[in-house]
Amino acid sequence: MANVQVIQRHAHLASAVKLEFVNGREGKVAKAVLTAISNSRRGSGEERSEEATAIQWTLWAKQAEHAAEYLGKGSHVNIVGRVRNNHYQDGDGVEVYGLAFTVDEIDYLDSKAEGEARRAREGGAEPPAAPNPPSNSRKARSERQPAHA
Repeated sequence: MANVQVIQRHAHLASAVKLEFVNGREGKVAKAVLTAISNSRRGSGEERSEEATAIQWTLWAKQAEHAAEYLGKGSHVNIVGRVRNNHYQDGDGVEVYGLAFTVDEIDYLDSKAEGEARRAREGGAEPPAAPNPPSNSRKARSERQPAHA
């Protein structure tokens, strides 16, 4: 099945990143879910309208761990990923349709000071041990996502 590339620019996280560890082919692998909201504007003058778009994204492996460590509610990001049809039949034989969005690249747009201030407000303890968050989480496909996802 072909994947469609999705780009969400200048988005803010609607809530904290949810991190869990799931069973993969080679043991436990990190899986994070985040919801990013971006606004699009249409028209001009009095006819101008704004529409918010919220997308729930999934990140895998180290990319997921970094996002959970450095991002929080309100974090400003750019995301490049792909959408996949998530069509299946549930246990009762009912057809279920959905879309699954997977992050390929994520850029953290907040400064280090903004990120540390947000973590302090959210009750996050000390600043992370790493000197700077990764500016681009592009990895080889085998490192980004397990083969089963």
